[in-house]
Amino acid sequence: MTEPADIIDLNQLDHAKFQSWGYSQDFCVTCGLCSSSCPASGIDGFDPRKLIRMLSLGLEDAVIASRWPWICTMCGKCENVCPMEIDIADAVRQVRSLRERDKVPGIVHKGLEAALETGNNLRLPKDDFIFILEDVGEEIAEEPGYEDFNVPIDKKGANILTTIHNKLVNTHTEDLKHWWRIFHVAKEDWTVPSVNWEGTNWGYFTGDDEAMKIMSSRIVEQMEQLEVKTLLWPE
Repeated sequence: MTEPADIIDLNQLDHAKFQSWGYSQDFCVTCGLCSSSCPASGIDGFDPRKLIRMLSLGLEDAVIASRWPWICTMCGKCENVCPMEIDIADAVRQVRSLRERDKVPGIVHKGLEAALETGNNLRLPKDDFIFILEDVGEEIAEEPGYEDFNVPIDKKGANILTTIHNKLVNTHTEDLKHWWRIFHVAKEDWTVPSVNWEGTNWGYFTGDDEAMKIMSSRIVEQMEQLEVKTLLWPE
């Protein structure tokens, strides 16, 4: 892969914008604490310090065109250690928002499309989703002490509505059981919506604010329709 710094001839900086984005990146002192704390640092040459310096020099186009913003997980560890309190993860998300939508990495772009069209990133039909939840619930009910367990789907007036991460009904169904057991033992009043249950907001991860609002509003609508007081958003 070509590193972002190689995309632009550094001898032609007169063409650069040299404009601040308002994320305090111009205060970078190049200490490298962000790079040393970053779990993705070094992957394909990714270096958060270098990315921030490129933005401060006005090389936004080079960063936008690179793979670096999509290697970053936006976990925020870099921000926690930055002595200048630079909003590095926010800057990365801004970079993502400026990528042409059809050039957003495939799996993320397709996942967002699926979520907007069907209410979840897997395009999982409602009946199949309910079947998976009930199947996991039956497995819990086979355990000692959980004989009366069942998954409350679309329960009106529950205290907690919990969203579901798409992988939990795909490849990690066992992980659903942990907090469901806690709910049962604590005698918590909870429910899962049968539609728009997706807990992974890929609108956020792709830098698409409008899509992020749509997905978030759908969850709010579920809470209002089911008259639920509290939201548990595991993602």
